[in-house]
Amino acid sequence: MSENTSENISDGSSPFPGTPIPPPPRPIPPRTYAFSEPRTPSPSPHYQQPSRSSGCGQAAVLGLVILFLFGAMGVCTLVGTIFLVSVANEAFEELSSEMQEKTVTEKVISGNRDADNKVVVINIEGVITSNADGFIAKQIRRVLSDSKVKAVVLRVDSPGGTMAGSDYYLHLLKKMKRERRLPVVVSMGFIAASGGYYVSMVGDEIYAEPSTITGSIGVIASLFDASELFKKVGVKSTPITSGEHKAMGSFMKPMTEEEQAIWQHLIDDNFDRFKQIIREGRKEFANDREALDKLATGQIYTANAAVENGLIDKIGFIDEAVDRAGKMANLEEREYKVVQYKPKLSFMETLLESRAPNKLLNDKTLSEMTTPKVYLICPYVVPIVP
Repeated sequence: MSENTSENISDGSSPFPGTPIPPPPRPIPPRTYAFSEPRTPSPSPHYQQPSRSSGCGQAAVLGLVILFLFGAMGVCTLVGTIFLVSVANEAFEELSSEMQEKTVTEKVISGNRDADNKVVVINIEGVITSNADGFIAKQIRRVLSDSKVKAVVLRVDSPGGTMAGSDYYLHLLKKMKRERRLPVVVSMGFIAASGGYYVSMVGDEIYAEPSTITGSIGVIASLFDASELFKKVGVKSTPITSGEHKAMGSFMKPMTEEEQAIWQHLIDDNFDRFKQIIREGRKEFANDREALDKLATGQIYTANAAVENGLIDKIGFIDEAVDRAGKMANLEEREYKVVQYKPKLSFMETLLESRAPNKLLNDKTLSEMTTPKVYLICPYVVPIVP
């Protein structure tokens, strides 16, 4: 049977009777791809192959164009930079000026807030020392730069200070009054004595509160002699000077009669200037030197006594002074707002309040007070820090 089976398979017959034999598989023709044989496009009748010489010329022209564009861009950049630098410099100067003005800020305290006209309250408080970039000077400069200011109320609450500082601020106030042609009304606070009275001479009128202390017209130089104390302690000073009077005023040695005479001459000279300033500011004493001499003894006066002696004009609070300033500027009450300046403090200054305007005594003031200087100050009125 095995022989029959092998025969049947070999000759293509089915090993199982009745089972059909499948036909043989059909051969698969090989695939052809479009890119298997690349086609070469027929040349166009209008196409001409560019010559090598024309290609080099175009590259050279293109290079020159690129160089020209870069050069033009460089010139434009340079001109633009110069223009921007000049504009930036002008902008920086304007910004610096604006920043200087912003060192003091405005605060409306009364009046018509919508009005354009201003009556400004300038504050001089505490011991007066000379500071060209201080808060007092900045207030005055702010008024000079503001055309909307029509009148000024000078609020003075000071026992005085250095002769140089009082003289400097009076100079700035007179300049402000002259250049802006502004009426100035002085409003005295608790004390406006000595240097405080000195700067008040800028006022067209002077108001004082009922409890105000004023006057103390005079000059003082506080000098100390601690030589005996240093002898007991065993300390000796040996200053090397260029002249015999260079160490004049030192508290390490006693003052000689000659040195005392020099100091006295200095005091008298400044005292004469003080009285001259009063005669210029108060018409009551313009031609009456004797009347002023009787008052200029260093004595302090109450507001009532000051009115009686012609040192001030009226008794009234700051509100009356503001109303008077507005009337002197020919303004109705609804036509102006009352503005007060405040210093713009830094973060540390705000934290420590080291330069707040109500501070009557600080480190700089202490330094000023301990250096031999001529003072317009009411003695024994101790500056305090509220």
